[in-house]
Parts: sequence; structure tokens; C-alpha cells
Amino acid sequence: MSSPSSTIRDTVRETARDAKDAARESGRAASAASEDIQADLQALRDDVTRLASQITDIFAAKGTAAWARAKSNVEDVVSDVSAKGQEAVDAVQEAGDRMIGAIDESLKTRPYTTLAVALGIGFLFGAMWRR
Repeated sequence: MSSPSSTIRDTVRETARDAKDAARESGRAASAASEDIQADLQALRDDVTRLASQITDIFAAKGTAAWARAKSNVEDVVSDVSAKGQEAVDAVQEAGDRMIGAIDESLKTRPYTTLAVALGIGFLFGAMWRR
């Protein structure tokens, strides 16, 4: 039969392990979202470069057809930027939701242990912040 302190110690270890796993998963999701955002920014840079080239064509040709094509491309770029921005926001929100879900699950299964771990982490951050 295990002692109460041994059981508490095991529960604290399990909760700490769960918190570490949740933090790792959130870090992976944030990293993936960061890579997506960087790719979206590069695509945006390419689109702006292409748009600048097309505007140069407009001034060179002074034609109605070139103006209509550039206007259409501007609308396409604005639409793409809006969609890519929303994708980035959704990815970050999903990562946050996963982290919150992991914390909620931990609170449901081991509320006192989770509270003890949160207090311990808060104490450590407070101690580091004072230095």
C-alpha cells in the first residue's frame, strides 16, 4: 500500500508531465503557424513585386486593358492577403485552444494537483522576475 505522500508525489509528477506535454504541443503548433505566416509573407512580397511590375506596365502602355488587368490583380492580391491572414489567425487560435483544452482536462482529472503545479510555476516565475 502506498503512502499518501507517495500518491501525491506521483500525481504531481503526472500533472507536471501532462503540462509539459501540453506546452510542447502548443509550441509545435505555434512553430507550424509561424512557418505558415512566414510563407504567407513571402507570397505577399512576391505578389507586391508582381503588382509593382504591372503598374509599371500600365504607365508604359497607358492602355485601358492594362489598367483593367492591374485592377483585377490588385483585387486578387487583396483577397489573397485577407484569406492568408485569416488562416494565420485560425492557426494561432487553434494552438491556444489546444493548450486551454489540455489545461481543462488536467483540471477535471486532477484539480488540486493542477492548482498546486500552477501555484508552483507562478512562484518560480515570480522569483525569476524579481531577479
